[in-house]
Amino acid sequence: MNSFLQSFLDPKKNFLARMHMQSVSTRLRRYGLRYDDTYDQYYHMDIKEALNRLPREVVDARNQRLKRAMDLSMKHEYLPEDLQALQTPFRSYLQEMLALVQRERKEREALGALPLYQRTLP
Repeated sequence: MNSFLQSFLDPKKNFLARMHMQSVSTRLRRYGLRYDDTYDQYYHMDIKEALNRLPREVVDARNQRLKRAMDLSMKHEYLPEDLQALQTPFRSYLQEMLALVQRERKEREALGALPLYQRTLP
């Protein structure tokens, strides 16, 4: 990425990026979610593989957050204010593993090896 685009997307340097990040943070806090919870494992196989490699406790905590958020959404409610204050929406648990999986996939493609996983229709 060139330096202009990086500075444009950096919340520390761009007011609009900071406002957007604050808006996303507020919406995630209302339901007790983290940003990494919004990644869909059925959208891309790299995400599914990264989730499979994470410790079971991390995946279970993710599933509990998603269930709680769906329950709150169906009830048209938000988390209580005191619980919203405890949320950490941008604490990442998936990014490092996802980057590792993507590097491995690109390396396999460069070497001409078969992919580790392929999408199959149910």
